[in-house]
Amino acid sequence: MNKKSNIFPENGIFNLEKHSKTQQIIFVSLLIFCLTGIITPPIALLLGLLVANISGHPWLHLNHKIIHVLLQVSVVGLGFGMNVSNALLSGKEGFLLTVATLFSTILLGTLLGKWFKTDKKTSHLISCGTAICGGSAIAAITPVIKSDEKQTSVALGVIFILNSIALFLFPAIGHWLSLSQEDFGLWCALAIHDTSSVVGAANKYGSTALQIATTVKLARALWIIPVVLLTSFLFKNKTSKIKIPYFIGLFILAMVLNTYVPQLTTVTPYIVAVAKIGLTVTLFFIGSGLSSSVLLAVGIKPLIQGILLWGFIASLSLIAILYLN
Repeated sequence: MNKKSNIFPENGIFNLEKHSKTQQIIFVSLLIFCLTGIITPPIALLLGLLVANISGHPWLHLNHKIIHVLLQVSVVGLGFGMNVSNALLSGKEGFLLTVATLFSTILLGTLLGKWFKTDKKTSHLISCGTAICGGSAIAAITPVIKSDEKQTSVALGVIFILNSIALFLFPAIGHWLSLSQEDFGLWCALAIHDTSSVVGAANKYGSTALQIATTVKLARALWIIPVVLLTSFLFKNKTSKIKIPYFIGLFILAMVLNTYVPQLTTVTPYIVAVAKIGLTVTLFFIGSGLSSSVLLAVGIKPLIQGILLWGFIASLSLIAILYLN
């Protein structure tokens, strides 16, 4: 995004010199704790939430950039633990469900936005973020519809709040329904917004779930391109450039190297282990950006729209996986 979101405010209170040493020590200590690999992604997210609402994030103005880079690097690292043949099979299985859930979610989001009388641009950002890949989709759509800071920050707030809930809720539902790792991985990829939470939930469920979820989610992210083109037409903007998620190409390259270069097998487990720690740290940063002020800034109507959309895509994809797959 060209504009900084209100979710990541940048003003005097975030100046390093004005922060107490205690606040910085708390933040760095918890960050180091996340780097040890001892804790799980959901706990890292919870620690981040505690920091955001108790002691505060001393470098919040850097948070969005850190999350963006760290997530992409970590996802590429996970590619070194995956096989091309298995990935192609997973992508093929999830293709039809991806198409069905993606466009039905955007259509329903448009209808809900009109029903709730939500701002048109905010509604579209929430719909696309829910349908494709959360914050990445919002970042790609924002310049196309020329949304302002408030519209963008509200959409991001809705997505981040629901992502945080999904990280705890989905594994619990998966175990309750006795979903196989294959089914759970596919469900995560289709129904959880951001890649970080998809990977975090799937990793908690098992290695097979992680591979399927990551592959299907990244394949789903490529739908940003046609959705941006469609958005350009709907909002009558023919001048905006499409923001392509290039790191997906690096993820594919990592899979190819892992599959066809056996000499790398001595180092790939370490790369994958570091990547998983990177994702844990990413979730810590995401949680540390969700202060009470962020939650209050979202507003009730956009949040309800986001919840209903999320419930729709989660239910539809789960029913399809259980009874049609």
